[in-house]
Amino acid sequence: MREPILVHREGAVLVLSNNNPGARNALTPEFYGALPQALARAEADPAIGAVVLTGVDGHFCAGGDLHRLALRRTMTPAARRVNLEGLHDLIRSIHTCSKPVIAAVEGAAAGAGLSIALACDLLVVARNASFSVAYVKVGLTPDGGATAFLAEFVSRQVLTQLCLTGERISGERLHAMGAVNTLVEPGEALAAAITLATRIGAGPQRAMARIKALCRQASSATLEQQLELEATHMVESMGDDEAGEGIAAFFDKRPADFLALRKANQ
Repeated sequence: MREPILVHREGAVLVLSNNNPGARNALTPEFYGALPQALARAEADPAIGAVVLTGVDGHFCAGGDLHRLALRRTMTPAARRVNLEGLHDLIRSIHTCSKPVIAAVEGAAAGAGLSIALACDLLVVARNASFSVAYVKVGLTPDGGATAFLAEFVSRQVLTQLCLTGERISGERLHAMGAVNTLVEPGEALAAAITLATRIGAGPQRAMARIKALCRQASSATLEQQLELEATHMVESMGDDEAGEGIAAFFDKRPADFLALRKANQ
């Protein structure tokens, strides 16, 4: 039986590849369970500094499998909700992962595939990749946080247009909208994402986890809420051995070696 996710290591980077090539990596119940488990293992492994999420054979994820969606029409609303929560738990696992999660997008990222990509902390995208909130084309409505993630960087009017038309958004257009960190030539997204993940993953893990939490909340928190969270994290960070290494390295005029610190604490 085919594994829903292919897992391999590139130094301190864990690469997770959606493995459903016959359906352009459309989502399966097995994938819903496997990705949160893989991210939980990454969380627990201090040797892993960052995660790259991608898809095999030139496509990120085509979204929901319409054959499965057709079957769900025969279920009760309660049963449909249970199935949908599998996707939403997957999105939560990406969103709350303490380690940086970088999407490497080639080909299509449609429907829930778009949601999964935008749930990641950073996006490395091929110029010719295509994204779409495709639900309206089959009489459905967005899920997986698609509207929440898109609303972080487009106006309500643009969000409404994208959702009502299901039109394709090129990698270049998504980059211009501000949702893509790095735009690369076709076929180069994974290598570029691993390079970025390697650089980021060598940083101070606990400080980066706190930074992720700050950035996740920044757009929805009030100023007072954000100041309080910043104060909490700064106080915690000051007492960490990561800050000790970083400050000592500054005075010693050398690069901070957080990887060595991590190994010493294992």
